[in-house]
Amino acid sequence: MSKPKLEDISYFEKYLTVWVILCMVIGVSIGKFIPSIPEYLGKFEYANVSAPIAILIWLMIYPMMLKVDFNSVVNVGKNPKGLYLTWIVNWLIKPFTMFGIAYFFFYVVFGNIIPSELAQDYLAGAILLGAAPCTAMVFVWSHLTKGNPAYTVVQVATNDLIILVAFTPIVAFLLGISGVAIPWDTLILSVVLFVVIPLGGGVITRRLITKNKGIEYFEKQFIPKFNNITIGGLLLTLIIIFSFQGNVIIDNPIHIILIGIPLTIQTFLVFFITYLTAKLMKLPHDIAAPAGMIGASNFFELAVAVAIALFGADSPVALATIVGVLVEVPVMLILVKIANSTRHWFKEAI
Repeated sequence: MSKPKLEDISYFEKYLTVWVILCMVIGVSIGKFIPSIPEYLGKFEYANVSAPIAILIWLMIYPMMLKVDFNSVVNVGKNPKGLYLTWIVNWLIKPFTMFGIAYFFFYVVFGNIIPSELAQDYLAGAILLGAAPCTAMVFVWSHLTKGNPAYTVVQVATNDLIILVAFTPIVAFLLGISGVAIPWDTLILSVVLFVVIPLGGGVITRRLITKNKGIEYFEKQFIPKFNNITIGGLLLTLIIIFSFQGNVIIDNPIHIILIGIPLTIQTFLVFFITYLTAKLMKLPHDIAAPAGMIGASNFFELAVAVAIALFGADSPVALATIVGVLVEVPVMLILVKIANSTRHWFKEAI
């Protein structure tokens, strides 16, 4: 069996962190030197949702939803242990460890550096990340660790279904604890806009294309057409967001690093909780590795979307979710290397 190679990631995905940094520089520069652009874009809003950003976010999420085959959910019962582990970690552990770690760092460790009001906003952003598990990138991490592709699809598909019912109450509960008022209508609208609609569109598209041209054409020719669209949508979204965030970043550059510290610790913690538990459960590596990756990674597209919808594109909350994008790629590549180097800990796939 050949070892997975980092070259298997597309050029844009491999250097996503570099592009995010470039987008931050471009966006901040626009906000600082050409403020008329974000001011103009800010006019196109409805219920705190920016129309330009909403369109770009749909471009990010829709291709991911195309990859979800809900027909495979029917076979979940054949080997459910890995799914149970994923669900428990993602929904009963991860959101609360994120809250605890972020609260500890923002209010205690960095209490003398970050004002309490700003700490509350950063905590809200961290909560949104912690309550939104797995993204399209999970398929990349699974591929690099030789994960079971069918099982990974089921894990992602079922998490998308759980998001529909669990994301809103978990976020509302944790935001309530942190002292933030809950605009339920906006929160639910965000889930509908950025999960339900693209999910429904993906399912309908998948059925229509596979019915007319077959599954092979759909997976090998149709889906690859969207590869760069997802990354392009993300990068353009970041430029717009960073243009709104220009003054915040310039005034508090150190806060980018401060936000990244608890997010990084949370990512490693959740991965090892899931990965080592999978080892104790005697799961094969091709299920354990993707489970760890899904638990560690975040649906940052959704987190960014909800942050913008609830608090505005120029809020520190949105900034905190964007730092999650900066942190995720390099950290996940490290976890891929760890998973591959510890393959011998697990039994062979059955």
